[in-house]
Amino acid sequence: MKVLFLIQGEQVAASRYRVLQFIPYLNAEGIETEVSAYPGTPPELVRFLSGLPRYDCLFLQRKRFSGPLLALVRRRARKIVFDFDDSIMYRNSKAGSPHSKTRMKRFADMVKASDFIIAGNRFLMEQTRTFTDRVTVIPTAIDADRYIPKDYARKKERVTIGWIGDHGSIHYMEKMKPLFEELGKRHPEAELSIVCDVFIDCDSIPVIKKIWSQQTEIADLQDMDIGLMPLVNDLWSEGKCGLKILQYFGVAVPAVCTPVGVNKDVVADGISGFYARSPEEWLEKLSALITNPSLRKEMGLKGRQTVLEDYTVQACAPKLVKILKTV
Repeated sequence: MKVLFLIQGEQVAASRYRVLQFIPYLNAEGIETEVSAYPGTPPELVRFLSGLPRYDCLFLQRKRFSGPLLALVRRRARKIVFDFDDSIMYRNSKAGSPHSKTRMKRFADMVKASDFIIAGNRFLMEQTRTFTDRVTVIPTAIDADRYIPKDYARKKERVTIGWIGDHGSIHYMEKMKPLFEELGKRHPEAELSIVCDVFIDCDSIPVIKKIWSQQTEIADLQDMDIGLMPLVNDLWSEGKCGLKILQYFGVAVPAVCTPVGVNKDVVADGISGFYARSPEEWLEKLSALITNPSLRKEMGLKGRQTVLEDYTVQACAPKLVKILKTV
């Protein structure tokens, strides 16, 4: 079997975590794989379309073809599997309204043209079931061999509260700035670490700015003592697949999060981390972890156990192999 994977880019988190890290496992199962970025120029599009019949399956990661191009892809591709891990049928949290007829139609057309759909969480699966029953959930996963628990015996001068993400999500941290300022006044021993390509500034708490790199990603996570995943309670956030939390848990760092979407499935409140629904709760829960290193370690190790049970490449790869072979 030969499968062509179209991805957003090798440095895009969703591409790395939902496609690229699975390639060695697929190859070991006898699935011949080819990975390419979505065609961006007319010549690239022509080469892509002309080569489609050579593959047994076309795997589309997140982006949708539409209109006449979708119809042409459907005619030339033997089978299509569509994978997505965001509420792409809605507008994001910065929009005035989440609803968009255009987005919903493009999503519906893509789903109907596909032979099978892989959704990143249950909410996304339910959105898909409006148009087809050929859908299942494969959660975003991390590589258990790559994510190693942090060294809790290491002595640090400060307690590091960390966030990792791309520039499209930094607005969640910008909304938290007043809280960080207050936290810095209450806990001068705390610092804020942001791993991204854009950053925020605060006056009352030191901010460590780290440019994301695949080479330093794990070490940057291990430097954290508490992981953050703030969200807005809306339809876009319901589609989030909790990668940040999985990354924190993978290195045994506890998380404080907004209890929206998959966050509620991954974080056990009071066991592997805390839910925070208001500024007061964020301050209370973060303070509890800042002042209690034993609690941080206990919760972090519980979080890692959660990841090892359900959210690893090793656990999810067989599901992907089965889907591709069945389709």
